[in-house]
Amino acid sequence: MAYSIGILGATGAVGQELIRLLYERNFPVGRLRLLASERSAGKKVEYEGRSWIIEAASEASFKDLDICIFSAGGSQSKAFASAAVASGCIVIDNSSAFRGDPEVPLIVPEINPDAVANHKGIIANPNCSTAIALMGLYPLHKAFGLKRFIASTYQAVSGSGASGLIELEQQTRAWSQDEPLQTAVYPHQIAFNLIPHVDSFQADGYTREEMKMLHEGRKILGLEELAVTCTCVRVPVFRAHSISISADFERPVSVAQARQAIAEFEGAELVDEPEKGRYPMPLDYSEVVPCGVGRIRRDQVLSNGLAFWVTGDQIWKGAALNAVQIAALLHERGLVRNEPHGK
Repeated sequence: MAYSIGILGATGAVGQELIRLLYERNFPVGRLRLLASERSAGKKVEYEGRSWIIEAASEASFKDLDICIFSAGGSQSKAFASAAVASGCIVIDNSSAFRGDPEVPLIVPEINPDAVANHKGIIANPNCSTAIALMGLYPLHKAFGLKRFIASTYQAVSGSGASGLIELEQQTRAWSQDEPLQTAVYPHQIAFNLIPHVDSFQADGYTREEMKMLHEGRKILGLEELAVTCTCVRVPVFRAHSISISADFERPVSVAQARQAIAEFEGAELVDEPEKGRYPMPLDYSEVVPCGVGRIRRDQVLSNGLAFWVTGDQIWKGAALNAVQIAALLHERGLVRNEPHGK
């Protein structure tokens, strides 16, 4: 059984990883259609001996697709999702456009796979930092009962797309050659700097990115009373986000039990030998499926608290990989069309 798959936003960093992961993970692709803007139409994309021509996205692009993964931004998701669903195509959306919609399941397959059955044509992928944080939080929630957490993110420039990568590289090169550093993507120099500003600020002083950790965490975990405070920081790292978390739980915590819970969870890898210099780092978790969790210790402020560190590839678990895992979940549970194209 094979499916007709589409990727909207195929020329972007996430779109390119989607192509790679669909084939590397042996998803049953019968036909792949790559969609993008008029500007990219006609370009050729190649992967492992296969090639495709980019098509300009239109409402007619989805009529014979089984699944289309949207990764072109919220405005494009809103513009094309209804047409895709009307054609019978399931949309897996990487943008924030539908995450807060009560009719749209927000899925991390290792955490809430059963929610996928409730879809009405659209399934949302969570924010990258939320997905990575939950790879550490969820197994601890199962062990101790999560009440609240405080998070500080260390977000790589690839979270801004190819332009963020280019800006960091260009600024680093200019600095090494004693030339002026140009800024375009970020409000300040990112090379050799930290910017506590990801997404737009709201009236209460938090950014939209920071509030995603609260709202999306509540929805995915099914914890309506979950309390979260988050500070999001852009750091001069090319790929993979890291998150420092202090979490408070309903039941007494144990570091040994916490380590066991992490080690047994399929979405995480325990890397927690600080005395040997072993803890998760972005260089070690770029293009890696599980997220690394380490630096686990009793929190010195929260009564039933644990402090820990999570690192994960935000292009993978925070976007492309999670989307492909959702597609695989649909396939495994028989939730795609009854008569898939290309079988």
